[in-house]
Amino acid sequence: METDVQSNFTYMGRTFTNLSINGSSSAFSDCNSDRSGEFPTASSQSRRLFLACASENSDELMEQLVSDLESSSIDEQKQAAIEIRLLAKNKPENRIKLARAGAIKPLVSLISSTDLQLQENGVTAILNLSLCDENKELIAASGAIKPLVKALKIGTATAKENAACALLRLSQVEENKIAIGRSGAVPPLVNLLETGNFRGKKDASTALYSLCSVKENKVRAVKAGVMKPLVELMADFSSNMVDKSAFVVSELISVAEARPALVDEGGIPVLVEIVEVGTQRQKEIAVAILLQVCEDSVAYRTMVAREGAIPPLVALSQSGTSRAKRKAETLIDLLRQPRSGNSAATAVARTSGVSV
Repeated sequence: METDVQSNFTYMGRTFTNLSINGSSSAFSDCNSDRSGEFPTASSQSRRLFLACASENSDELMEQLVSDLESSSIDEQKQAAIEIRLLAKNKPENRIKLARAGAIKPLVSLISSTDLQLQENGVTAILNLSLCDENKELIAASGAIKPLVKALKIGTATAKENAACALLRLSQVEENKIAIGRSGAVPPLVNLLETGNFRGKKDASTALYSLCSVKENKVRAVKAGVMKPLVELMADFSSNMVDKSAFVVSELISVAEARPALVDEGGIPVLVEIVEVGTQRQKEIAVAILLQVCEDSVAYRTMVAREGAIPPLVALSQSGTSRAKRKAETLIDLLRQPRSGNSAATAVARTSGVSV
């Protein structure tokens, strides 16, 4: 039984304990509505008129916008998508109204457009509509997953980021996770994690964390080369991505394919450094990962010991959180008895869960 007082936070339906950093309650900032520009500055007069209409929650306006989405004019489609995007962004109640007005299916069609700006506005409108829980199943049932994956592969930078966020939202419905993985979302998310700007990396890591609660998506991520960017981000303390990338590693490490991939990309020295100089949250997740890596491998225990892990582990066993102390003590036992691990393995079986 746990008797210690713990600082809890919940992310994607899972509760983590003793992981607060500087008062922060989450390792991830969840994807929200789009943060891109809303209208060209030249249209300030029409923007003011539109906002005045929007403030009245005009059902007639929404019906007209949905009709315009199916116009033969790309310009009319684009303007309608922009305005729907803004309506859904700024007023939560509009998300349900727009869905009921029939906006989702034509927006899904726009995501497949060869016009990249039209595609971007369609993706972003779908993202904003997906912020309403009631809309998630309808969006997926309307065939949005494959077009969103396509936008994630070939869209503008903003379209890729917002597609990643939209897929994250849809993945919060458990049965969508497998469909998203099987639609090819994981490799482009890994690519966004590696090549995107900070927002893109953050959005990709959050989406991967959600999708990789499913085993087959963990395997897909490892095969797509996810360990390389994750290790690089964990190693860069200035990236503001150490926690996020470490949590994704913790989600992946339970599959056998992940452990040699982590080691091959230089993950062991990075994790040892985190145990030595990271925050309390970072140290706890790093020692939990190392514990799983070392559990069944004498070779990996030897590598961890040779990286000088024992002194910082001893320090953590004395000054860390209660969970970190227990994990550090168990790992120390493994490292000091690398060739006779029967009793230590029993202890690991009780304490090596990465859900710290």
